[in-house]
Amino acid sequence: MSRMPAPAEAVVGVDGLLEVDGLVIDLPAAGGGVRVVDRVTFDIPPATTVGLIGESGSGKTMTANAVIGLLPDGAVTGGHLRWRGSPGEDLLQASPARRRRLRGHEIAMIFQDPLAALNPTQTIGRQVGEILRRAGRPRAEVRGRVLELLERAGIPEPAARMRSYPHEFSGGMRQRAMIALALAGSPALLLADEPTTALDVTVQARILRLLRSIQEEQGLAMLLVSHDLRVVAHVAHQVVVMYAGRVAERGPTGAVLAAPAHPYSRALVESVPAVRSRTALAHPLPGTPATPANRPPGCAFHPRCPLARERCRTEEPPARPVAPGRWAACHFAEELLPR
Repeated sequence: MSRMPAPAEAVVGVDGLLEVDGLVIDLPAAGGGVRVVDRVTFDIPPATTVGLIGESGSGKTMTANAVIGLLPDGAVTGGHLRWRGSPGEDLLQASPARRRRLRGHEIAMIFQDPLAALNPTQTIGRQVGEILRRAGRPRAEVRGRVLELLERAGIPEPAARMRSYPHEFSGGMRQRAMIALALAGSPALLLADEPTTALDVTVQARILRLLRSIQEEQGLAMLLVSHDLRVVAHVAHQVVVMYAGRVAERGPTGAVLAAPAHPYSRALVESVPAVRSRTALAHPLPGTPATPANRPPGCAFHPRCPLARERCRTEEPPARPVAPGRWAACHFAEELLPR
């Protein structure tokens, strides 16, 4: 992936557009339920991109699906999703009708697989237009707004391509169509779940630039879910690092990448040296990632952690403030930070 300048740090200290507070998600499994998300807490300020990073199985997508209301009934068993400030509106207490009104309008989502998310029997233009019609746009305005959205998403010759079906688009073009679809409802929050995973590196960079420019120009907040630290480093103002369903660290992206306060965050940075230096050598993470189904006692990362001590094996570290605007769930975070 070509390098992009890091985004400027967002203004901190404002009320969150969305506050995720102690979110708990339990899913049924053989032999009993599995806690796939365990007391996850972070906030998304207005006009800010927050990167949700972690290896597969860390609970990132489950967290995003909880926000937009795509989990099975009863899966969320604890916590709050406070919308538009504190106390705000708790989305977990909202009626199904209210969640449907929010979805696609105030909160929209870009999925990892646009071919599966788009309707194969309808043209791209019709699908984008349907969102506009449901939002109450006059029919006379819909076509012009569809063309405007497709053009904004970087789709060439939008007047012709709006008549195309999803299978007639390339992977990168389908992702652009998903972006146009997501923007049709004029959302305040955009959830992007691994939006560049299936694309080659050149197309990835173009999509990331597009998302970043849209976020900055329209003042959207965005939650970017990714397993790729390079993607988050290029786009996110703040980062939330997840491991085995829990938050390991959160804070401003530049500060976390420059001086991680959790051994897992540091291992992620060292495994992808390009986020800090072109010449540094990569150090792959040792061991097998823990998952919510096989989460060890104490600190979930301790079997892979070079700094682990007896306390780490028996006592789960709470997420706590370790520097201005930064939180880490490590007993010995201060030893990792510059003195």
